[in-house]
Amino acid sequence: MYAKPPFAGPEAVLAYLARYTHRVAISNSRLFALDERGVTFRYKDYRRDGQARYRTMTLAADEFIRRFLLHVLPKGFHRIRHYGLLASAGCKANIARASELIAAAEPPAEPATAHDTAEADGTAAERCSPCPCCGGRMVIIEFFERGSAPRGPPSRDTGIGT
Repeated sequence: MYAKPPFAGPEAVLAYLARYTHRVAISNSRLFALDERGVTFRYKDYRRDGQARYRTMTLAADEFIRRFLLHVLPKGFHRIRHYGLLASAGCKANIARASELIAAAEPPAEPATAHDTAEADGTAAERCSPCPCCGGRMVIIEFFERGSAPRGPPSRDTGIGT
């Protein structure tokens, strides 16, 4: 898995996610009035363009509450689902194991072999050059000619990989 660090920091990521996970069906800024006629609110009509797209509607209080409650999840349903390492049953065991692995000392580096050192023609040096991002050992397994594309996975018809 690869994840870039967020540009604005972790606080920006949490703010972004919170807008989706903790929002309600309609925000207070869209509510205009509550009186004996009902609830007046602003909505967006996607069939119109320009300023006419934003319109107002007045609904009787009971109809407004009925529509609002259509957006409330029933008991037992969750808005946020966890998957992967945080999936239900194995969550505690996965987190404990990940903590152990993070805390474990890195294994000692393997001693350099003749294969890892540069040969006279330089081909081994090209295959075992350091990664430009992390400096780790990078083995190039194939080069593509300019203008050609890598071969995709085998199709199901070939029977390979099934």
